[in-house]
Amino acid sequence: MKKFIVLEMLLACFYAVAGNVSETTGLDNARFVNPFIGTGSAGGPALCGPGHTYPGAIVPFGLVQVSPDTGNIGWNYCSGYRYEDSSIIGFSHTHLSGTGWMDLGDLRFMPFTGNVQQEDYRSRFSHADEKADPGYYSVQLPDYNVKVELTATEHCAYHRYTFATNTAQLLIDLRYGIVPTKEDLETHVIKSEIEFEGSNALSGYTITKGWAGEKHVYFVIQFGQPIAATTWLSPTNATRNQRLVLTFQDQTNVMLEAKVAVSTVDVDGAKNNLVTEIPGWNFESVKVAAYQEWNKWLAAIQIEGTPEQKEIFYTALYHTLVVPNNIADVDGRYRGADNKVCVSKTKTYYSTLSLWDTFRAKNPLYTILWPGVDRNMLETFLAHFDVQGYLPVWTLWGHENNCMIANHAIPIIADAYLRGICKDDAERAYTAMKTSSTVNHLKSDWDIYMRYGYYPSDLIKEEAVSRTLESAFDDWCVAQMAKMLDKKEDYALFTRRSQFYRNLFDKTTGLMRGRNSDGFWVSPFDPLTISHAGDVGGDYTEANAWQYTWHVQQDPYDLIRLMGGDQAFVAKLDKIFTMPSKVEGGVTVDITGLIGQYVHGNEPCHHDAYLYDYAGMPWKTQERVHQIVSLLYNNTPGGICGNDDCGQMSAWYIFSVLGFYPVNPASGIFAFGSPSLKKATMMLPNGKTFTVESMNNSPDNIYIERVEFNGKSWPYSYIRYKDIAEGGQLKIFMAATPNYEFGKSRSDRPPLE
Repeated sequence: MKKFIVLEMLLACFYAVAGNVSETTGLDNARFVNPFIGTGSAGGPALCGPGHTYPGAIVPFGLVQVSPDTGNIGWNYCSGYRYEDSSIIGFSHTHLSGTGWMDLGDLRFMPFTGNVQQEDYRSRFSHADEKADPGYYSVQLPDYNVKVELTATEHCAYHRYTFATNTAQLLIDLRYGIVPTKEDLETHVIKSEIEFEGSNALSGYTITKGWAGEKHVYFVIQFGQPIAATTWLSPTNATRNQRLVLTFQDQTNVMLEAKVAVSTVDVDGAKNNLVTEIPGWNFESVKVAAYQEWNKWLAAIQIEGTPEQKEIFYTALYHTLVVPNNIADVDGRYRGADNKVCVSKTKTYYSTLSLWDTFRAKNPLYTILWPGVDRNMLETFLAHFDVQGYLPVWTLWGHENNCMIANHAIPIIADAYLRGICKDDAERAYTAMKTSSTVNHLKSDWDIYMRYGYYPSDLIKEEAVSRTLESAFDDWCVAQMAKMLDKKEDYALFTRRSQFYRNLFDKTTGLMRGRNSDGFWVSPFDPLTISHAGDVGGDYTEANAWQYTWHVQQDPYDLIRLMGGDQAFVAKLDKIFTMPSKVEGGVTVDITGLIGQYVHGNEPCHHDAYLYDYAGMPWKTQERVHQIVSLLYNNTPGGICGNDDCGQMSAWYIFSVLGFYPVNPASGIFAFGSPSLKKATMMLPNGKTFTVESMNNSPDNIYIERVEFNGKSWPYSYIRYKDIAEGGQLKIFMAATPNYEFGKSRSDRPPLE
């Protein structure tokens, strides 16, 4: 059971408040958060992969994520922690949440006793002696008879170790990192340094190369007592002194406290972060302040449901807030895409931007609940554009790693301006969107795209179909911004480009298919073969033809037309959910959470179940959404059926149990699904509330019988952003049998904008 110790004295809040985050809520939704959800596969359904989350201590958007590592090499350890493991190798200060690749794991600590020279300083542990709450983690390490406790602020970690002996050691390891292979571990450090600052403090840096490019991590460490002895582990030369053992002694048992601050800029930045955020020595106060900070953000939605539903829901909300990470120091300085030091006016510069994933649901959730985060994120996008020449695609530690395809900063910007969240600098934002969509850069060969009206498979070689489909969606978003700014020629151009998906629709198969520069279809064609990013000759991104065919988020009605009308479209959509769950070819680790060929564990399928609304059969959406929620989410370590992808899998769950979802995340239209909570109230940034009440809710009553909005009949199978933002009460009356007439009429179906 989670326990919360109420202390009268709390640290002053040093976090920027965004959107509707209240200083005092009196609520305790943080008690429902279970940080172990998504950390492994245990308890998860079949055909589900790990969520790659971690259980360690962090505050919302924190630069520091201090967490245990049970391994650090390969796919299983993208987050550093795997629930199925039985030993811990250390506690590092930076981690990725839910990603499909490896990096970070900077500055490993490992408390131990006994021999200074050990193989890997590993200790066994038991989950029975492990505890995690928002902003706090603890574990007992029986091999060294030490209790480890961790908490955090935005830029700092606070360690507390309780030893059962009067002599204790602490390993500080700069060579360590979370890497793809053992060979990478030997070569990823470019340069590192540790310096002593008095009898109880260290400072230094490590510069590494990896997924995040050339990554600079500067740090300062203060201990609560003097260092008794030091031992350098090889190598020991001045530029590679990466591993150090410190010895501490006391007359009785050792209680060792350590405060660690991190900066991307320099040691002075780390020192300023530390003195600003943790000036004193009170572990409990920092722990309570972190917990209270989580409560402020988690108060954004109040729900009524079962204990299990609350645990899954608030953990999902928690996971949407652990990333992105603000890499700016407390004074606003940060190291940008070119590794030069810049200053942010808002004192925020977000990174760990997995935009190919999060544009679909997580960013629209921010639009509703935390528009201040949206605004600061857009400032990050534009600052990144100023340096790099195109908007961010997937950034880590401020650097572009060019992972994934298209440029999904574009729909996030469009959504913010079209919803009125951002009003200033619209021309600047539009210039960034248009330039990113017209000037060639990696994976964006716009001259080829424009010449052929698609990416030809023989010229592009990798992901040609997926790149065409996703770029066409971005083009629709640019067109809407052009329309808003009265740029008629640009509006016409990008509207035409947004229809390029038509050139890849093969009427003979009814699927999106690769096409060569001569106009002929790629042959042979196996619509079930998975291709992965980087696969030569693979036309799809972590998917196959069946899974990507539905990626026409900007105009599902045109896709319905191409497939021959409502009935043919529904028959085709039914098939994806009922085909054998057969996975072939390529790298398939992302292909998890299968229902037929529907892959919930990867993002291209996330809107599929909601497409029945557009064909006038929302009752089928209700069936499928209920099936996905019930089958693929739970409150075990395996409760996320694939990489959480920086909160996108969690955001899908949040929207779906509320009862609606943004099929086109830049349109302000939310298609109805099947709400599974008795009641949910969203606390809006304007002080109003939007309540969804599911009447007659039960596991058997999964169908919408009728809907009322603000006391009036609501025949539509959707709701608009503006309806939510203005506040109100949505009552959804549920039944055990479908209402085939609800949402059937074309006028009652979701509009395109």
